[in-house]
Amino acid sequence: MSNSILELEMLRKNFGGVVAVSDLSLHIEQGSITSLIGPNGAGKTTIFNLVTGFLEPSSGQIRFSGRIVNKMKPHTIASIGIGRTFQNVQIFPKMSVIENIMVGRHLRSRAGIFYSCILPPFLRKEEKRIHEAAEEQLHFLDLAQYAHTPAGSLPLGNQRMLEIARALALEPKLLLLDEPASGLNARETIAMGELIEKIKQMNITVLLVEHDMELVMDISDYVAVINFGRLIAQGPPAEIQENKDVIAAYLGE
Repeated sequence: MSNSILELEMLRKNFGGVVAVSDLSLHIEQGSITSLIGPNGAGKTTIFNLVTGFLEPSSGQIRFSGRIVNKMKPHTIASIGIGRTFQNVQIFPKMSVIENIMVGRHLRSRAGIFYSCILPPFLRKEEKRIHEAAEEQLHFLDLAQYAHTPAGSLPLGNQRMLEIARALALEPKLLLLDEPASGLNARETIAMGELIEKIKQMNITVLLVEHDMELVMDISDYVAVINFGRLIAQGPPAEIQENKDVIAAYLGE
């Protein structure tokens, strides 16, 4: 792929004697929706954790927009334009919906969360801008009616939307979505697919881990297939559906 925004080169992650990611090389094209699929335990979430700084590679290199990010902390990686969600929803349940989104936006502020609590006069205008930006995400994700509702009281589908809203508040260039349709019903899954396509239209590259194959094949520009930490196939959805190695990985020889 040309015009790559994310490049993984011979990426490897060992946990003791277990090789979770094995010499993986993968380029993610800017402006695309690329899905990372594979059986349970294939190493997909480990790859997400490596890219976002929650884990450090055993070897290999991760480049984002040409910049090596291997040794960066998660908050630094987020600040340069990589947002993410989690397989198990990670929100602040007692905070309101809009406050959850504002937490994501504060990474773009000059003061950060600490000064936002004190709120000296020179930061009040900035806090107002953060609030307005969070409101924009509320409307974009159709969550405005829940603005002042405790996040933990939302249904799962809305909690997943909230987590995406918080990630979008970072103004990411690359958004990693870890099983966003998990636990959703058919209607919610369709809505999630429509949302991901809207995010792409905002010139945000999407890297998606998802087990719902109908969703993956409907919205992806490219699909990369991982098995036992190795890349076994990549290409357009129609090509992947016919790949014998992919069929074997999912169904067995």
